[in-house]
Amino acid sequence: MSDFLIKSAISLGVLLLAYHFLLEKEKMHQFNRFYLLFSLVFSFVIPFITIEVIQKIATPIIQKNSPIQINKESIVFVSETNYLPIILWSIYGLVTLFLTIRFVRNIMKIITKKNSNTRIEYKNAQLVLLKEEVLPHTFLNYIFMSEMDYNNQKIEDELFSHELTHVSQKHTFDVLFIEFLKTIFWFNPIFIFYKKAIQLNHEFLADEKVVNYYNNIPFYQNLLLSKANENQPFYLASNLNYLLTKKRLIMMTKTTSKKRALLKKATLIPLLMSLVFSICTKVVAQETTDKEGKDNYLTQEAYYKKTTFKIKNEKGVIVAEKKHAQLTQAEKKLVPSLLVGGKTLPTKEKLDELLKKGGPDEIIIDAFDPKNIKTKKEDSNAVYNTSEITVNPEFPNGMEAFYKFVGENFTMPKTPIDVKGKTYVTFIIETNGEISNIKVLRDIGYGTGEEAIRVLKLSPKWIPGKINDEAVRTAYSLPITIQTKS
Repeated sequence: MSDFLIKSAISLGVLLLAYHFLLEKEKMHQFNRFYLLFSLVFSFVIPFITIEVIQKIATPIIQKNSPIQINKESIVFVSETNYLPIILWSIYGLVTLFLTIRFVRNIMKIITKKNSNTRIEYKNAQLVLLKEEVLPHTFLNYIFMSEMDYNNQKIEDELFSHELTHVSQKHTFDVLFIEFLKTIFWFNPIFIFYKKAIQLNHEFLADEKVVNYYNNIPFYQNLLLSKANENQPFYLASNLNYLLTKKRLIMMTKTTSKKRALLKKATLIPLLMSLVFSICTKVVAQETTDKEGKDNYLTQEAYYKKTTFKIKNEKGVIVAEKKHAQLTQAEKKLVPSLLVGGKTLPTKEKLDELLKKGGPDEIIIDAFDPKNIKTKKEDSNAVYNTSEITVNPEFPNGMEAFYKFVGENFTMPKTPIDVKGKTYVTFIIETNGEISNIKVLRDIGYGTGEEAIRVLKLSPKWIPGKINDEAVRTAYSLPITIQTKS
């Protein structure tokens, strides 16, 4: 929910600023009306749009006595009931209920005015003649005005045209829409500014219609100035007197060329694209297994069960004979792949056939063959991934000890609901074994990512990764499974 509110608020704010700086002063009011309404709808839709940028992280092979066994168990945290969200939701509910009642009452007040006073059909609208002195104002297809002014013909034709424009262009629906949003999202003041912008644009539209029809700008401006100090009682109505300022008077004489209007509209395209990519782009951690380029260890172990591995030293002399389970981590990296040069895993039938046949009787492992020697990069601060190094980094006493350390130090943030999922983290293991550059690729929210970073900063030093027995900076990534139980 918080993610939705933050993303929509950012979008609302950026688009409103763009309106004020790029569009409000331009005479393209129909487009501006569409833009303001589009901005509202777009800002509520954009949090649900996700553009996934997949960053693959390797899931270390699960094997017996492996220093990188993971995900055998979930890290389970016990969370207590958090009453703060309950209190906040209760406050929100009460305020929203109060504002909803007020909203409905204001609509009913206008309807009551309409039903209890004289109505006259006038073109595509109905005139509602009120006993009190008021300026003409519109709600739906009803134009409210003073009965005395109407009978004495004190209402100028320009004012009739102005209000009829509100009726024909259905401006009331825009106002009702923004008022509904204000009622639901009352805690966000940006909707107040949207309402002002929408209603001012309505006045621009109505003024433009009057000016184009009567072609007497000075008279119309003087007419508006003469009405400027009169009160308007209905905040849901389209008001002649709404924001009668210098902006509105200047707009009547302003012109916007087609080229300028097109340029302004075109400027919005990169703005919208930037919003989408900045708000909607999500780096997604995708676990990859050794199916992509390597064999699953357990399949290798079965395949090479009868194979004897002869280990050569630096001089090319065979100094040891081992079975697959006895190979070191660095030696296992040199074991030939079952794919035999292929880019995909064999079919199940082919794999069963290979396992039944088994591997060759013997294989020579020569870590000193030039093609098997790992070389360091020229940059002394270079960061390597696990496929580029000879020996992978290890947590002291293995990954089971690492997850025990995480479980003992991780404090699950209080949540109103049970939470279950994975937090994916990446970090660099420095040459001295310290962890640095900790980043969260994806988490389950509720502060779990921040807490994972805090715990990793407390981690004891690791045994660094190595290339030919020389420690190097190594990028490491892993998922932490989290589950709360209330």
